[in-house]
Amino acid sequence: MTMAGNLRKVTGLSRVGGLRGVARLARGRPRVDLSHHARSPLGSSVVNCVTYRDGVRAEHGVDLVDTVERVRRSGHGFVWLGLHEPTNDEFAGVAQLFDLHPLAVEDAVEAHQRPKVERYGETLFAVFKTVCYVEHEELTATSEVVDTGEIMVFVGRDFVITVRHGRHGSLGPLREALESDTAQLAKGPSAVLHAVADHVVDDYLHVLDAVQADIDQVETDVFAENGARADPGRIYQLKRELLQLKRAVVPLGRPLLDLADRPVRVVDPEIQAYFRDVSDHLLRATEQIAAFDELLNSILQAHLAQVTVAQNEDMRKITAWAAVIAVPTMVCGVYGMNFDTMPELHWRFGYPLVIVVISIGCRILHRGFRRNGWL
Repeated sequence: MTMAGNLRKVTGLSRVGGLRGVARLARGRPRVDLSHHARSPLGSSVVNCVTYRDGVRAEHGVDLVDTVERVRRSGHGFVWLGLHEPTNDEFAGVAQLFDLHPLAVEDAVEAHQRPKVERYGETLFAVFKTVCYVEHEELTATSEVVDTGEIMVFVGRDFVITVRHGRHGSLGPLREALESDTAQLAKGPSAVLHAVADHVVDDYLHVLDAVQADIDQVETDVFAENGARADPGRIYQLKRELLQLKRAVVPLGRPLLDLADRPVRVVDPEIQAYFRDVSDHLLRATEQIAAFDELLNSILQAHLAQVTVAQNEDMRKITAWAAVIAVPTMVCGVYGMNFDTMPELHWRFGYPLVIVVISIGCRILHRGFRRNGWL
């Protein structure tokens, strides 16, 4: 069978016009130098495209179609294609070349997907939510604490495609770390899938450590001397940001367990043990999120209790002062009724006597309230 026939058999390109159709699509856009070691020219969604054989970076062509053709012609190795926020038009040629399922392609382009792992024939499609801690000098009710993005991974027998969305989560350092571990990289595309999952989950733990510092600061402020005056908006903001983390972390639990326990054709059996380790780390992150959520609830309840206590103290002070003021109000009210026949009304020492009585009454009430802690 010819080389082109073999390629059609593996990728299913005969249904979409074959390799020549893909080549025509590729020629419709500016040619991209895939041999660039870091990033392709501005305007292309392709970040990198590298061929690996036995865990070592291999020489490849400067065109995606040529690169895939060489790998499949040799019968071993795989291609790692990295993309960043591709458009439908940019991803169309890639989808045809690798025979990717339309539903998975739609998810990869549109983003905003729930973390999951799905199987489409011989291809595994995984979605990971990436998170990044946003540095801030002071936590406020509107501070952004966690920024999220996404990484989609297509894994086949001889290829792995990573599609990244968001301003963070670059896989450049991850690629360099993998290339330094040739034994792991030699296990194929599933080694890249594990490395991406491990990288994402490790970021969860790092972000949670940073969030814990914010929670500790809020807790300190709430239980300070003037804790009742602390802004409750900061607590609600942390709960909202923690909810974003929860949406990224919790749904990933079941897919990782499936990768660790259920046999999958494109996942090397030796890699499955590594997925168990990633699953354990994810469980730790899930437990931390639940603990932080409970802690924030407790802090919020404590703050509300402090506000209630402070309001009660203010009301007691107001009531005490109202009782003190009631004495002169009552006396002055009685002697302000303008009757002619009232006791001591025309007495020379009547005014000083009233002042003395008012002062003594106010003083007695004030001391009593002070003794009882109302003033």
